Amino acid sequence: YTEFKEFSRRQIKDMERMFRLYDSGRDGYIDLMELKLMMEKLGAPQTHLGLKNMIKEVDEDFDGKLSFRESIYILNCTAAGELEEDSGLLTLAKLSEIDVSIEGVKGAKNFFEAKVQALSSASKFEAEIKAEQDERKREEEERKHRRAAFRELKSAFTQ
Repeated sequence: YTEFKEFSRRQIKDMERMFRLYDSGRDGYIDLMELKLMMEKLGAPQTHLGLKNMIKEVDEDFDGKLSFRESIYILNCTAAGELEEDSGLLTLAKLSEIDVSIEGVKGAKNFFEAKVQALSSASKFEAEIKAEQDERKREEEERKHRRAAFRELKSAFTQ
């Protein structure tokens, strides 16, 4: 979690879930055939040469497979704009984004909650300001309420 600070904990857990979904060999890696099936399921089939080039582009340990860390690296490079436009990895990263028709509303809800949480945690100062504004509004409402109650009492005595 500390290596890729651009992503929230929840985003990394979602990526890990998706990684495990396509790791049919349950060995902690996505090999050439698993990547081929994944790209086909995502609607962007690739040639064997294209798949090998995709792996080669991010394969840090030169084992010919994608580890979970290397798959996060793909998304990190995409966010930083470091992948070429015609790269199969860019296609993969774009296809890995959440799709409500596939994930359903709950998946989209989790995705957006993670986004909101990341934005709000990065902005604690704004949250404090909002809390102070809310407190001032409550105090102002109480003052108005007390004034109205006082006027009612006053009118009862002046009649």
